[in-house]
Amino acid sequence: MAFKPNYNQQRADRNRAKDQKKQEKLRLKEEAAAQRKAGNPEDGDAESDGGEDADATTEGETGQSQPGGAASGQTS
Repeated sequence: MAFKPNYNQQRADRNRAKDQKKQEKLRLKEEAAAQRKAGNPEDGDAESDGGEDADATTEGETGQSQPGGAASGQTS
């Protein structure tokens, strides 16, 4: 016989997993920012965290560089 679903527990588990993922993402972003401030971005992810360098890298990879700093189709 199957168990009765416990929706509150399942939702809490999902929220816990989301929070853990957010914390990990924030930690990686802060580490990348610290590396940039230190002046030695050795990690490849350091450029993709959202600085001016990341925009240039992204535009160069997609080939959709436009004046004004935004590639076509991108929204903020």
